[in-house]
Amino acid sequence: MDMDKAKWRGNWQVERVPETGSTNADLLAGVSLEVPHRYVLTTAFQSAGKGRLGRVWEAPSGANLLVSVLLRDVAGPLHRVTQHLGLAAALVLQEKYGLRAGVKWPNDVVVTIPRDGADVDVKIAGILAQAAGNNVVVGMGLNVKWAPPPEVADATCMVELVSAVDVPEPIDMLDMVLARFDDVSGLDERESFALYRKHLHTLGKQVQCEMPDGSHVVGRAVDVGADGRLNVLDECAVTHHIDTADVMHLRLA
Repeated sequence: MDMDKAKWRGNWQVERVPETGSTNADLLAGVSLEVPHRYVLTTAFQSAGKGRLGRVWEAPSGANLLVSVLLRDVAGPLHRVTQHLGLAAALVLQEKYGLRAGVKWPNDVVVTIPRDGADVDVKIAGILAQAAGNNVVVGMGLNVKWAPPPEVADATCMVELVSAVDVPEPIDMLDMVLARFDDVSGLDERESFALYRKHLHTLGKQVQCEMPDGSHVVGRAVDVGADGRLNVLDECAVTHHIDTADVMHLRLA
């Protein structure tokens, strides 16, 4: 595919730009303008992209999928959009590339790989959704050909996991993810939530949750609610309902 601005299957209107500060910021600015529903902005290079807690990163130009989507008049909660996009990416990685991909609460896509005699979940994509009234801009950075070095983040990319001849171009990965996003979003609420729970790698794991105030909750992730909160059972048999946290999957000794 080589289109700078075009309508794709599913009536996605996709614009490609060589460089920008942040695709999320650009589309949030477009909410008050006449940028239409299902508008997609993707770039080869992003100089001020942000993740949760304001984290900033820069991938080499053209290496990864850097994209944001504008959805207008969204009826459901913000977390549902995040769940659907993460699930869509995980399903593409599973079905097309045979990777053991899933979702890490609240908004990462991870791949399970062997390391030091055990299976570990390593990040391959991150998602950030931001609301503007009833409109949602949801952005994703998916590591296709580059991942941050180990001293920066515990992450991987597709080029490290699949045969070189099978590694897609970022724009082709976008086409597959958007199609799968439509599939997931088209399910009724109960079906989509069940599918999300099935592929939520955090469930059943021993986790450490770093709370916004700096405190920590450690325990086993036993469930996720329809409200998006993670339920963590600590060693005192107290269940914590987590709204917002950085979550680490712990390895059992």
